[in-house]
Amino acid sequence: QVQLVESGGGLVQAGGSLRLSCAASGRTFRTYGMGWFRQPPGKEREFVAGINWSGDKTYYADSVKGRFTISRDNAKKTAYLEMNSLKPEDMAVYYCAASYINSDILISVARYDYWGQGTQVTVSS
Repeated sequence: QVQLVESGGGLVQAGGSLRLSCAASGRTFRTYGMGWFRQPPGKEREFVAGINWSGDKTYYADSVKGRFTISRDNAKKTAYLEMNSLKPEDMAVYYCAASYINSDILISVARYDYWGQGTQVTVSS
């Protein structure tokens, strides 16, 4: 099992940047595929970015491609989401998630086994 705790959310002006972190407990972090999702107010949770266990495969939603970067540090048991050029439409609660399927990038909420509690990102225009 793994427990996930997100941090780094907050209020930022449009065009600004934030770096989200997802700290994991347990000794097997490196065996999980990781993903970031977000849930805007009144909408469904949606895929943002994913990374495989080793970090050499990443995948992004079209809406964030070129602006967001997902990464992981297995020694620190932490995944990151660097968000640049933030837009008002990026405002949401951001969640990190872990999947037992670690070699491919998964974009479906249902394919992830563990979730953090979420961190709020607010972008002012």
